[in-house]
Amino acid sequence: MLEGVADLNLSDCYGKVGVPRQLVITKDPLSIPDAVTKAGLTLPLVAKPLVVDGSAKSHELSLAYDQFSLSKLNPPLVLQEFVNHGGVLFKVYIVGEMIKVMRRFSLPDVNKHEILNNAGVFRVPRVSCAAASADDVDLDPVIAELPPRPLLERLGRDLRRRLGLRLFNIDMIREHGMRDRYYVIDINYFPGYGKMPGYEHIFTDFLLSLVQSKYKRRLSNS
Repeated sequence: MLEGVADLNLSDCYGKVGVPRQLVITKDPLSIPDAVTKAGLTLPLVAKPLVVDGSAKSHELSLAYDQFSLSKLNPPLVLQEFVNHGGVLFKVYIVGEMIKVMRRFSLPDVNKHEILNNAGVFRVPRVSCAAASADDVDLDPVIAELPPRPLLERLGRDLRRRLGLRLFNIDMIREHGMRDRYYVIDINYFPGYGKMPGYEHIFTDFLLSLVQSKYKRRLSNS
């Protein structure tokens, strides 16, 4: 699904959207350091389980700081370059044509000193739960500013068409120090909408619109 984002051309929509460089590892943890070197990925790397089945384990994240420790990871997994983003991510919920954006606290930025002085793989907490909301917190306006609405509308529309989905959400970050540079780090189909304020009315309106659309097609065909 992230490959679909990489293929989009959104340069004329108040910002640029990309995907952090990533690598899929399916087996043999001892081969990971060489695979990372050949792919040209830059440490630190976020390690995500390849299979997401709704369990707590499937949402576990790890941050790998050095090449040697990569062989301690447990495939299958996805390795993704970590992008500093001010410790805030944007949860973009898509329900049909509707778009709702919420701020969530995320992993803190990593500086050069930490990269040089940290070694190993560190388990990090799940960062996108409702308790981690950053919507009502006094943040740096540059970090807290939501992505431009036209950019989100274009991204949502193009992904709906490419993925064939009407119910999904996007985890999106803004590169720290780059006001118009965004990355999509995850896409979830049929996510837990209970975390989205007002989801009952939004979801009901979406279902009603589907029924009405189907009814109009029947009338036009009769």
